[in-house]
Amino acid sequence: MFSPALILGFIIATLWGTTFHLVIGGNIRRLALFLLVGWIGFALGQIIGAIFEINLFNVGALHIVSSSFGALIALVLAYLLTRRSNRKRPHA
Repeated sequence: MFSPALILGFIIATLWGTTFHLVIGGNIRRLALFLLVGWIGFALGQIIGAIFEINLFNVGALHIVSSSFGALIALVLAYLLTRRSNRKRPHA
């Protein structure tokens, strides 16, 4: 059986990923990417929040602020690394 904190964290990370996709847009591949990156970033934020004892808004053992911040940073980095540049390259 999964713990309630794990289920809540999974739901919040999924909401971060889907909301980011809704704002940024893209196809189903980008949705899958943003979901995966949101989950990973949320987990890393949770680990960092637990290690450094960041206790701003905890729900049980879940560090909401640090986890959400981790998910947001990971999503922005994924967007920046996967966006396509519309600038034309000068021909040499």
